[in-house]
Amino acid sequence: MQATVFDDPVKAAQRIVDLVGKDLRLAAPLAIGKPNHLLNALYHMVEADKRLSLEIFSGLTLIRPRPKSDLERRFSGPIIAEAFKDYPELEHASALREGRLPANIRVHEFFLQAGAWLNNSPMQQEFISLGYASVARHLRKTRINVFAQLVAADRSGGTRLSLSSNPDITLDMQDYIASCRATGQPLVFAGELNANLPYMPGDAEIEQAAFDVLLDPPPPHFPLLAAPREPVPLDVFATALHVATLIPDGGTLQIGIGSFADALTHVLILRHTQNAEFRAMVASLGGQSASDAELGPFQTGLYACSEMLVDGFIALKRAGVLKRKVPVIDRSGKATGAEALIHAGFFFGHRDLYATLREMPRAELDEIRMTGISFPNTLFGQEASKRAQRVKARFVNSSMIATLLGAVSSDQLADGRVVSGVGGQHDFAVMAEELEDARSIIAIRATRTVAGRTTSNIVWTYANATLPRHLRDVVVSEYGVADLRGRNDRETISAMLAIADSSFQHGLRQEALRAGKLPRSWQPDEAMPSNVPARIEAALTPYRRRGLLPAFPFGSDFSEVEQRLLEPLERLRAAGPLTLARFALRGLLASREVSGEGAALKRLDLANPQDLKAWVMRGLVLGAMRS
Repeated sequence: MQATVFDDPVKAAQRIVDLVGKDLRLAAPLAIGKPNHLLNALYHMVEADKRLSLEIFSGLTLIRPRPKSDLERRFSGPIIAEAFKDYPELEHASALREGRLPANIRVHEFFLQAGAWLNNSPMQQEFISLGYASVARHLRKTRINVFAQLVAADRSGGTRLSLSSNPDITLDMQDYIASCRATGQPLVFAGELNANLPYMPGDAEIEQAAFDVLLDPPPPHFPLLAAPREPVPLDVFATALHVATLIPDGGTLQIGIGSFADALTHVLILRHTQNAEFRAMVASLGGQSASDAELGPFQTGLYACSEMLVDGFIALKRAGVLKRKVPVIDRSGKATGAEALIHAGFFFGHRDLYATLREMPRAELDEIRMTGISFPNTLFGQEASKRAQRVKARFVNSSMIATLLGAVSSDQLADGRVVSGVGGQHDFAVMAEELEDARSIIAIRATRTVAGRTTSNIVWTYANATLPRHLRDVVVSEYGVADLRGRNDRETISAMLAIADSSFQHGLRQEALRAGKLPRSWQPDEAMPSNVPARIEAALTPYRRRGLLPAFPFGSDFSEVEQRLLEPLERLRAAGPLTLARFALRGLLASREVSGEGAALKRLDLANPQDLKAWVMRGLVLGAMRS
């Protein structure tokens, strides 16, 4: 049976309803794999016909950020407008955010765009907490009857399509799809073609005949949303340097996305290409001096097995760090004769990643194997070959909060509101326990500062645990490494105190003493350096000035003027009322602008303020720039 091809999303949506019926239970991939035109057509059809119902299951729906203040709007507004230019926003997400979702449409997510839905009660109420590897099992139980995703056509003229960015859940649902068809249960597998999506070979390839409905909209196809590159502060580089000493040559690596992932990628490249400088940086932090610290260049190299293919893996490949290949085993368990450098379930990243994958020669592309999420995130299926390939695995993830007893919270606030989701963090922590020589590494910033108040991210207790303390392994902050595996509670507390900020160590120690978890005689290691931000700045600022630790190690999406504004705007975000008053007074009393300030004020439309509020904002910005 051949797929029915449409160029009109409304006709494609009507075909889906005709095949499935009035009760639509639809699963769509996370991030860039969503078929926006098709989903919007279905939304409008169900919105207009109350006899129909639509239930959507998905994750990481990318929505247009909303600036929280006038100053943020002045800076971020043009950047957001450019990022979302020509992108058809998802109607169900807009309706949900604006409180106008019809009663016959429900939306469930298992992973949220970080922080975007914190104050949206409908989303918080419909959120389903699932680890990544558990999603397919949940969809089976829910009796999903529509699978819909963005797909890529073979530019060489072949008849196959590629699941490209998102074979993650779709491949793990193929047995369910086959079972439904064999038993005559209504089910539609729908795809929307997009020429901007890279064609990924291997497991991600699928016969066009596997689809029931294909939407091939007239060009131009909408652009793929990209993750902006974030600046990397020195404290994040410090954490990355500590983590880099835990990555063994010849091992297996998993990393995520964001400034910490960029920092770790960069310092791993420095370790390989500028080893003396890398060792000097580690030494300047009072870092790993143990005999088993990993400090040398990569002779054998690394193999990547990660839920997410990110820009960092391409950079590591180009630098010669990622070069350990493993045999490719197909989904039936047979060796194909091919070799892989990277196995991943989905990709999302900077626009450069998409361009690189689109332009990559086929021989190189064959070494990047996009596959079902059960492959990178579990040992189920092909367990023997997975164990043989995943030697010395290091699964590196970030977190918001860690307790003195080693529990980690990465997805939810203490009041129950979901920030993001579990994702694959729990999957990798469990796998680290099950593999002989693997470790789960959690990176955390020791403190955070908002509105002038600095608090510790290392706490005594916390109401949520993404990773319970029985899975505690390695926690790393800018102040060092806490190796917690197999340690008793007293030893765990001591190790976590050693990587906490000095301002909070006494209070944390008192909490542990009150609970009877430390002996009264306990004293911190006298050789432990003072854990204060000034020490990190003093150690690493010389390397930043020499260009070895740039704020944007892989390039920036911001103009030079915007880059100059980033740090002052961050100072304003972190400042309390008294500091803000000082900034404003200093800026308002400034008699003349110094070099670069005029361009910065013009960028924020504050060069010629027209009212008192704008004058105050101008003063705040100038004061923060001069502090």
